[in-house]
Amino acid sequence: MANPRLHVRFLGKIRIFHRDEGGVITIFAIMMLLMMLMVSGIGVDLMRNEMERTRLQNTLDRAVLAAADLDQTLDPAAVVADYFNKVGLASYLSGVTVTEGLNFRTVVADANSQSPTQFMSMVGVNSLPVPAQGSAEERVSKVEISVVLDISGSMKYGDKMANLRDAANTFVDTVIRPETQDLVSLSLVPYSEHVNAGPNIYNQLNTNHYHNYSHCVEFPDSHFGASALDLSATYSQMQHFQWNTYSIQSGSQQNTRYDTVCPRESFERITPISQDAQALKDQIDQLRPRAGTSIFLGMKWAVAMLDPAFNTITNALVSGAVVDATFADRPVAYDDSETLKTVILMTDGQNSNSSRISSWAYNSSSEYVHWNNYNFQWYLYNYVSYYNRPYYYWQKYTASHGDGLLDDICDAAKAQGIVIWAIGFETTDHGADTMQNCASSPSHFFRVEGIELSEAFQAIARQINQLRLTQ
Repeated sequence: MANPRLHVRFLGKIRIFHRDEGGVITIFAIMMLLMMLMVSGIGVDLMRNEMERTRLQNTLDRAVLAAADLDQTLDPAAVVADYFNKVGLASYLSGVTVTEGLNFRTVVADANSQSPTQFMSMVGVNSLPVPAQGSAEERVSKVEISVVLDISGSMKYGDKMANLRDAANTFVDTVIRPETQDLVSLSLVPYSEHVNAGPNIYNQLNTNHYHNYSHCVEFPDSHFGASALDLSATYSQMQHFQWNTYSIQSGSQQNTRYDTVCPRESFERITPISQDAQALKDQIDQLRPRAGTSIFLGMKWAVAMLDPAFNTITNALVSGAVVDATFADRPVAYDDSETLKTVILMTDGQNSNSSRISSWAYNSSSEYVHWNNYNFQWYLYNYVSYYNRPYYYWQKYTASHGDGLLDDICDAAKAQGIVIWAIGFETTDHGADTMQNCASSPSHFFRVEGIELSEAFQAIARQINQLRLTQ
C-alpha cells in the first residue's frame, strides 16, 4: 500500500498548482499577438489587392478613352487590347464592347484578375478577385458655331494671312466631318473695318437702302447690349467708299477703290449656318487683308447668328436654298440642352478709328456713284482745299469706343450661355487684354504667335468634340 504521507503531499502539490496564476498572461499575450499579426496580414493582403485593382482600372480607363476617340482610325477593340498588352496585362482583359453611330462611339471594357494572399491563406483564402470595368464615350451633340476672322490690313505682314488660312481650314475639317452631318453648323464672319452681311441676309432686314455696291448695315450703340438682331428696327446702309489711301502716302496718287470700308467682294461676305466644309475652305482661301479693324462689329454679327431671333432669317434662307433645310430650326432656343452655342473670335490687333462721310455729301444717287468712283482721301487731296476737307467727314468710332461696344456684346453673349473662345494673334498687350475680357474665362483665351494659331484652333475644336469618361 502506498505511503499515505506521500499521497497527502502529492495532493497538496496539486492544489497549489491549481491556485497558482503565474505565467497566464504570457499565454494570453501570445494569443493576442497572433491575432494582431493575422489582422495586420489581412490589411496587407487587402492593400496589395487594391494596388492591383487601381493599376488594372487605370489601364482600362486609358484604353477605353483612346479607343472611343472619334479621330481614332484603328479598330477600337484592338486599341484596348494593345493597351493591355503593352503593360503586360493582356491575359486579364475579359471583354470589349463597341457601340458606334453617326455621331458617337461608346467603348465598354471588362478586366479580371486574382491577387494571391500571403496571410489570409492561413485561414483558407488563397487569393482575392481584382475586377475592373469602365466605359468611355465621345458624342458630338448639336453645335452652332460662329467663327469670326480678322482680315484687316495688318494681316498683310509676314505670314499672318497664310497662318490664318491654315488654322481656319484645319478647324473646319475638325468640326465638320461625316459623323457630324446635320449636327454641326458653322457661320463664317470675316471682318475688317466693317462686316458685309451679303445680299441674302441684308434683304431680310428693314434698311434705308442707298446703293448696291456692298451690304453693310450700321448698328446703334444700344444694340450691342443685346445678343439678338432687332428685326423690327430699320437700319441705315453703310456708305460705300474707300477711306484708306496708301497711294497718296507713297506719292503715286492713284485713285484706288479696292479697299472700301464695307468689304465689297463676294468672298468677304458672311456665310451663314453652313456645313459645306469645302465651300467654307474655298472662301477662307480667298480672304485677303484690307482696311481697318472693328472687332465689335464682327462679334455683333457672330452672336446674332446664334440667337433664336435669327431663326426668321434662317427660314427665309432655307426657302432660298442658301441654308440646308435640316437647319431650318436654327438657331435653337438657348435652353436646348442638346445644343452648344459657341463663338471663336480671332484678331491680330485691336479696334481702330473709323470715319463716315458727312451726310450733306452723301445724300443722293449721284453722290453714291461719285464716292464709288473716287477714293475719298484722294478726291479731297486733289479737289478740296485743305481748310474745307474736315467738313467732308466725321469720326463714328474711336478705338476706346469700339472696346466699350465689344465689352457690351461679349457680356450679352455670356449672359445667354454662349461660350466665347478668343484668340489674340501676334497682337498688342492692349488687344490681348481686350480679347481676354471678352472670352468666357481666362482658359478660353489664347495669345499666340505664328503657327501657334493652328494649335489654338485645334485645341478649341477638341474641346467642342468633348471626350469624357461615362463611368
